[in-house]
Amino acid sequence: MQKMDLYGHTDIVNELLARYGVKFGIYKNNEFKEQLFPFDAIPRIIGNHEFAYLEKGLKQRVTALNLFIQDIYGDKKIIRDKVVPEEFVYASSGYLAQCEGVAAPQGIHAHIAGIDLVQGKNGEWYILEDNLRVPSGASYPMIARELCRRSSPRTFQEYHIEDNRNYARMLRKVMDHVNTGGHTVILTPGRYNAAYFEHSYLAEKTGAHLVTGSELIVDNDHLYFKDYSGRMEPVGAVYRRISDEYLDPMNFRRDSVIGIPHIYDIYRKGNVALINAPGNGVADDKGIYYFVPKMVTYYLGEEPILQNAPTYLPFYEDDMRYVLENFDNLVLKDVAEAGGYGVVFGNKMTKQQKEDFIALLKKEPRRFIAQEVIDFLDIDIMDEGKEVPRKADLRAFVLMGEEPMVWKSGLTRFSRNPDSFIVNSSQGGGFKDTWVLSQ
Repeated sequence: MQKMDLYGHTDIVNELLARYGVKFGIYKNNEFKEQLFPFDAIPRIIGNHEFAYLEKGLKQRVTALNLFIQDIYGDKKIIRDKVVPEEFVYASSGYLAQCEGVAAPQGIHAHIAGIDLVQGKNGEWYILEDNLRVPSGASYPMIARELCRRSSPRTFQEYHIEDNRNYARMLRKVMDHVNTGGHTVILTPGRYNAAYFEHSYLAEKTGAHLVTGSELIVDNDHLYFKDYSGRMEPVGAVYRRISDEYLDPMNFRRDSVIGIPHIYDIYRKGNVALINAPGNGVADDKGIYYFVPKMVTYYLGEEPILQNAPTYLPFYEDDMRYVLENFDNLVLKDVAEAGGYGVVFGNKMTKQQKEDFIALLKKEPRRFIAQEVIDFLDIDIMDEGKEVPRKADLRAFVLMGEEPMVWKSGLTRFSRNPDSFIVNSSQGGGFKDTWVLSQ
């Protein structure tokens, strides 16, 4: 079997990934540490018809989320019509008052969405969360596929797989669509950012300039960067890989040393596109997640194709009662946390931990959501030469340009711990390629 030829190249691919600097960084105890993101050569395989179903549902969901962001910072119809409670919007840590009344170029706020899904053992797909701020991870399956092709060309002659090398073209298409006139740049915080490899890799593949904040300047209501000769070149689109609060010290955090003073002022005037738009965090708050299916119906007049994991909001009295009665069967998530942090399983707590958590839950009900524990479909990985099952999710990438586009690939992350549902790289997980069959 030709796939087995690829399996035998796992170590080679991981060695090449290390050589190319394919790492991620984490801050722990105030120290920056880099580590490899372990690759597993057994691909996740999704059939053509199944992916077509996912594609349709993902386009629908991200279209509705984009309309929600536009509405929240504009007319706020969804609040007036009592579909989403006002307090859930304004209490969100991702809501930015500075974005009120600001029109994004071409009306697009969520240019790049990373939607995390899991497949249950019943075959159903569920959305776990929406990432609309600075979603990362596309570079890993891109370079892994490239190295797998190089290591085992026979495998890719034998199997009919959608080519994932088009991600850079899709991203460039989005950049060009919203560009207000000038160069396109990828703004990185610098070498010690956790996703620096991805920033540089995407710059290379898209042909965009990789810059830091110190290389950009606002002058006469326009943005410029200094080229190698010291000449000032106009910039029309910034794919920014820094968080909202650090983007502009004149409008957000004053102590930011990685942002560009007044860049948000010229964004408000429509003189530069920011990819993704500031303020998107209001839509990927884990509390707002509960309302996304309602958004689909409200904005599009359609039934949601893809469903959320069964979710409860302790903010509501009935849901709080259900959570307390079924505490041991649920997973609790802090709405402001990410990267697998702030996730606790009711049945893993001691009696004292439960009492303390429930007291906090009653005190701050808006801070948490509760979800049924979905029994993920197990996916095989290679562990010390043996195929063993592990839990895995899928981050699908949806890009919004003239129309929504879903990348026919994705980042499959898996837990290396047989007893864990947490797949994030920061929690010790690994990744594998995602094959979408072309026929």
